[in-house]
Amino acid sequence: MTTIIPTLTGEKAVADLGRTLVHEHVFVLGEEYRQNYQTDWNETEMVGNAIADLNELKALGIDTIMDPTVLGLGRYIPRLQRIAAHTNLNIIVATGLYTFSDVPLQFHYSGPGLLFDVPEPLTKLFIKDLTEGIADTGVRAAFLKCAIDDHGLTPGVERVLRATGRASAETGAPITVHTHAASRSGLVAQQILRDEGADLGRVIIGHSGDTEDLDYLSELADAGSLLGMDRFGLDTFLPFENRIDTVVAMVERGYTDRLVLSHDASCFMDLFDQDAKRELLPKWNFRHISEDVLPALRDRGVTEAQIASMLIENPRRYFE
Repeated sequence: MTTIIPTLTGEKAVADLGRTLVHEHVFVLGEEYRQNYQTDWNETEMVGNAIADLNELKALGIDTIMDPTVLGLGRYIPRLQRIAAHTNLNIIVATGLYTFSDVPLQFHYSGPGLLFDVPEPLTKLFIKDLTEGIADTGVRAAFLKCAIDDHGLTPGVERVLRATGRASAETGAPITVHTHAASRSGLVAQQILRDEGADLGRVIIGHSGDTEDLDYLSELADAGSLLGMDRFGLDTFLPFENRIDTVVAMVERGYTDRLVLSHDASCFMDLFDQDAKRELLPKWNFRHISEDVLPALRDRGVTEAQIASMLIENPRRYFE
């Protein structure tokens, strides 16, 4: 049976997604901050730049990106729709909530056992985005996103993880988790998601490529999850050669079918000064995997079939 999923420009067969980068952002920004303080923002220019970046990525042989920009990261679907209308690159969007510590105030007082004691509103919101659509855009999310960083399992983070796991169990939607590899937080995320009924075989443990701890990565993979080798170019967390070494080592351990690739890059991100970001991290862009990472993997003996597994077959299995 053919699996169909939503994208920004309509439904697509999963078998037709092609080479897929599993963790890229078009924009990461705070809309409230942007509207009040981002005085140099030019909407037409920013949209045009994004279209150019994504068309360049398509020309390099990438067919699809998964964009895990959710609440907390500035997701705004109408802007993304305008961009998607001018590129042949498939863009798959997510639902979820991104926090390292607390839930937003909009959810602080409402939920099980809280001042307004109601069923978890986060789960309801996520399921609506997956089954009915995001706002009135006509676009449905195809996967879920949550996070656990070096703050650990705070009450807010646990609440989001559990809501995500329940939404996945109810809808069958897969999950991507931002994790902090140095504190091995992927294992905590797996336990919580498993407790809530999520299928760990349809979970990407994001930012697994930030570590050289092969035993940690093997433990995550043995539980069934995909490993996000998804921050190529972000060399301050782990240098390029070390990231390549980790991928090669995991391939040699027999985990090719558990590896997925990406950059965690963006067309624009308001977390840093853009000129400073380009100077400090010149390779943190959408081109790096096509231009540098894949040639380096080939030089280390990774085969075309193994690369196809990481870029095509594993993302396809994640959605199927």
